[in-house]
Amino acid sequence: MSTNSKSDKSLLVPDEEIEGGLQDALYKQLLLQAAEAGHLDLPGNEGQEPISKLVTPEPGFCVKTKDDQGNKIFVNICKTEHMPAPKDISDEDLVKLLQSDEPDFRVPLSIGEPHAEVDKGGKGCTAYDIAINSEFYNKIGTSDLFKGFFMSVVIEGLETKYNILLDKNWIQLKNKKCHGVITEHNIRTKSKPRISEVGEGSIEPENPSLSSSTTIPASSKPLITELESSSVVTSKAPQPEYVIMREPLEGHPEFLVAEIKLPKVKSAKLLTLDLGEDRIVLHAHPSAYYLDIYLPFYIMQEDSGAQFNRDTKVLTLTLPVKPL
Repeated sequence: MSTNSKSDKSLLVPDEEIEGGLQDALYKQLLLQAAEAGHLDLPGNEGQEPISKLVTPEPGFCVKTKDDQGNKIFVNICKTEHMPAPKDISDEDLVKLLQSDEPDFRVPLSIGEPHAEVDKGGKGCTAYDIAINSEFYNKIGTSDLFKGFFMSVVIEGLETKYNILLDKNWIQLKNKKCHGVITEHNIRTKSKPRISEVGEGSIEPENPSLSSSTTIPASSKPLITELESSSVVTSKAPQPEYVIMREPLEGHPEFLVAEIKLPKVKSAKLLTLDLGEDRIVLHAHPSAYYLDIYLPFYIMQEDSGAQFNRDTKVLTLTLPVKPL
């Protein structure tokens, strides 16, 4: 998920500062697991279905708001059949979810890059394109409740991704499907990363420096790109402790390694992991932990590996970095 978010590179910690820092063997193992799962473009994977595709969504409707500096902001709500649809629930179900202690309703959406435009008065403004599933687009067109909920998700997503503040009192423009030219979106076509699980029950590895593992799907749900810019109703679960390391230490890194401590988690089956181009979203069900952070470098999420150790209760992510 390309973004101009202001990420803090102080999140990165050199390996030697972390007790029991990961070694090359573990990096290679996780990358190999990603390749075996079909996520990594290595020799032998040629001819497989692309991980993602470029799509130009169809314009739907346009809303106008402003940022905290008073600048005009236009948000183009677009539709495409290439985006996954959220779970089909009724208005009553949505009300119950929003009133629950741990609401968990995901809206798959893709947040495009900001593009400079001019308003009808000739003054400069900014427009953003949001792509959603065509069927879900039809649903919010017939339900004020779903449209209000959806727009709150969109506003929150834009604020989080681009580190901006937007007026929540948006206005839908009449007879206007979009402002400016709709841009292409890079939408994922394959499922999310798989989490492998290691522990006492693992088979003894041939190489003692590597742990064997049983691969477990992170979730049967379709991946949200951008996550597909995955948006989740705000979770009240605590944020786990984590550290992010880089390799090599100097220059542009080849990959990042994230270690996330999850002492309350017993199995990888309880974890839902979403990766964007510069974002990690992790939910430990039902409400053990929730992590949503941006990374200081763009990563190749389709090449990434994930491993949960049942003994240490640590989830390790190996995240190859996009070259310059």
